[in-house]
Amino acid sequence: MKRKICVVTGTRAEYGLLTNLAKKIQHDNGFELQMVVTGMHLSPEFGNTYRQIESDGFSIDEKVEILLSTDTATGVVKSMGLATISFADVLARLQPDLIVILGDRFEMLAVAQSALIMQIPIAHIHGGECTFGAYDDAIRHSITKMATWHFTSTESHRKRVIQLGESPKCVFNVGALGIENIVKENLLTKNELYQNLQLDNLRPMFLITYHPETNGQIDGIYKLLEALENFKDVNLLFTKSNADNGGRMINEAIQQFVLTHSNAKLYDSLGQLKYLSAVKYAEVVIGNSSSGLIEVPYLATPTVNCGSRQEGREQPNSVFNTVLDAEQIYLTIEKARYFNGVYDQIFGEGNASEKILDVLQSLSSFSIQKEFYDL
Repeated sequence: MKRKICVVTGTRAEYGLLTNLAKKIQHDNGFELQMVVTGMHLSPEFGNTYRQIESDGFSIDEKVEILLSTDTATGVVKSMGLATISFADVLARLQPDLIVILGDRFEMLAVAQSALIMQIPIAHIHGGECTFGAYDDAIRHSITKMATWHFTSTESHRKRVIQLGESPKCVFNVGALGIENIVKENLLTKNELYQNLQLDNLRPMFLITYHPETNGQIDGIYKLLEALENFKDVNLLFTKSNADNGGRMINEAIQQFVLTHSNAKLYDSLGQLKYLSAVKYAEVVIGNSSSGLIEVPYLATPTVNCGSRQEGREQPNSVFNTVLDAEQIYLTIEKARYFNGVYDQIFGEGNASEKILDVLQSLSSFSIQKEFYDL
């Protein structure tokens, strides 16, 4: 009998990272893939990105609507409550043998706690990392303590998961899933990308993604936009912020900026192919997304990391950090866009999904009696 592995995704970025692993599970003779879609995927405001999942050939087993149309911490907490209630029913219907969760999103905390109480083993990807500027940091470590199997992106992250009391025999350093997309994807040419996104082909391009600092400064987007006023001869390509509290405020600020700047464009979601192609041809990637630290260096593009959201995360040498001050952001962009050093590649070789599948195939049972591992 095939073992049922349930992959849960709530955002465009997370799905892009999970795609190759989900395909491998889908085509494995010993496993049955269950795909559950929730969060931003089901919101018209964020592009209804569940359609991309369907067009990639996946059958969605459950669509779980949880997002409230609000931008407050109270709204996020209520969405988590709705997710917990909803996933109790979903998991009871699907009866998976294992749940795969990536990262640190608030909706994934709801999934994890539901699975914990229902005694469904969890495989957690990208644990052991630190991001001090967002509450994601605490969520990530909490999911680690609820998970049975752990797949980290570096050896130092593996050691940190073990430090949290997880047995070394259940923690595997496989590298970052996103690197595989870079290695295997046939990216667009620059002309194809510029035509598709309606960019001025006589101008260079900056790619910008800015998310809320849920543990930090709330007005950072205005400082960033002020800094970008200095680059009127550059295509400013924005992707939308996520659904954390403050995300809608950020998106509204960007929308107002785009209305008054002919060189700026905002997209709900670029999708994996266009996003990675944009990274390749950008002079610099700007904002505070983890992608700027993990995937972007593999495409030989420098990153300007703004504020404290990613503080604590391992960083390659092509990442330039700046405080949320307009002048400092401007100066850091000018420095980064002329970077000509060697790009560190510290998150693996692009075979993470293969390594994860090998581990899952080797397990006679996903269940294990967890005990705290003392160093």
